Amino acid sequence: MPENPAFMNPASTQPPPDLSTTSPSAPSRFGGWRRYFSSILIIVGTLMLSYVASQYYGMYREQKELEQEWAKQQSIQPHQPGNAPVKQEGLIRVSIPKINLDAIVLDGTGRKQLKNGPGRVIGTALPGEPGNAVITAHRDTFFRHIYELNKGDSIMVQRNGETLRFEVTGKKIVEPDDLSVLKQSDDSRLTLITCYPIYYIGPAPQRLVVFSKLAEDKKAVVSGTSEAVR
Repeated sequence: MPENPAFMNPASTQPPPDLSTTSPSAPSRFGGWRRYFSSILIIVGTLMLSYVASQYYGMYREQKELEQEWAKQQSIQPHQPGNAPVKQEGLIRVSIPKINLDAIVLDGTGRKQLKNGPGRVIGTALPGEPGNAVITAHRDTFFRHIYELNKGDSIMVQRNGETLRFEVTGKKIVEPDDLSVLKQSDDSRLTLITCYPIYYIGPAPQRLVVFSKLAEDKKAVVSGTSEAVR
């Protein structure tokens, strides 16, 4: 029977394989994909934050430009002595002290208008004139906190040198197709509308409506100032 050299001489056996050169295991491959996926999430999150920041900056810049234009209009007296009152349709400024809101209102409720500020629904009255002035804004910007308003709270409106105080009379939740909130009236009213629920993720299914009417005994005429009459 011939001798087996490998069996007789242990030193001649094959060396163990080099584990450092073997293919990566499943856990290590998963770890690589996880790091790759985390990097993608960071990039996407950064891009989203940049987009939101740019939108807010554009809104801030537009409001500042509108404030300058509004300030110039306040130098025009709504009633000149000896002359009949001249109807003007200048910029509208809405201030709500309770929720620290102060914004210039744009005419129209399209995407462009609501991106830069609250918008007055075309066809509704101008604030302070007979009828129902309807103003709407996004729930995640200017009208984020109007749900905090309660009966008796003040809404200040400044236009053409006049400062008017509207008093909240109530609020309710309605469906998007409920047009009764746009109904006009014989007296001067102001209606604020935004989407609801306020912190709903995605397109909100309802609308929050805040009703107010002009407090005639608190009406005042001012010139070239943004001071609210209280």
